Amino acid sequence: MMDHCVMEKSAVRTVDNRLSASPATILELDRIALLLDIDGTLVELAPTPRDVIVPPQLGPTLQALYERLDGALALVSGRGLTDIDVMFAPLQLPAVGGHGAEMRLSAESEAVAARAPPMDNDLKRRFISIAKLDPGILYEDKGYSVALHYRLAPQCERAIYEAVSAVRADLPQASIDVLPGKFVCEIKHAGVSKATGVRELMNCAPFKGRTPLFIGDDVTDESVFAIMPSFHGGSFSVGRRAHGVDGYFANPNDVRAWLTHLLDEEAMVR
Repeated sequence: MMDHCVMEKSAVRTVDNRLSASPATILELDRIALLLDIDGTLVELAPTPRDVIVPPQLGPTLQALYERLDGALALVSGRGLTDIDVMFAPLQLPAVGGHGAEMRLSAESEAVAARAPPMDNDLKRRFISIAKLDPGILYEDKGYSVALHYRLAPQCERAIYEAVSAVRADLPQASIDVLPGKFVCEIKHAGVSKATGVRELMNCAPFKGRTPLFIGDDVTDESVFAIMPSFHGGSFSVGRRAHGVDGYFANPNDVRAWLTHLLDEEAMVR
């Protein structure tokens, strides 16, 4: 049983040090926008990105919330939009993909690039070659970025970051950022992030004027946690209480249960 302490914030009321899925949690769905990270937040992490399993009921839940929020629900991910769509097919939602490099403002609209050209092929090859350090290192070419996954070779973490630093030192003119994550090192263009994507999203209908509620789990989500106060919004982490968040969930299963609860609570109110 959780210790209870109530904290109110705009259209969001949280209970306890976590976001509670109890009747005491009240969200005015006509006023909020839901912004959701995917890996480690909506779904459990897996040894490789392709091994991630999307629970059967998650798609229908997201679809129902999207409709109830009049379209103000978006996925905010390091994955590219094509990858996101494959994961959740046939469902297609508004999304910020590629850490802010891609964006889709509505389920029906085309994807648009957000100030991020594809990474130079020669530069990309240099980072991809780092995967040769160990068979357990998997590379992911996202076009706008390169991700080096080492969940299958955790002993290689230091060697990977040293190799990435060596490439950066050899090419000081390259405008890139290195994003550490959960058993992943991602190299992307500087100047775009999940936060820049969310800022742009919140300036467009149907998100504009609503109170955003963002849920994420990783270091790459911290840039979005940091900007939520400027929108009078709420931020919640998963698996840990990240700095500056309003509460946290224990795991993705709790996030999914809470999303389902929103619909159940809405049905009771109606």
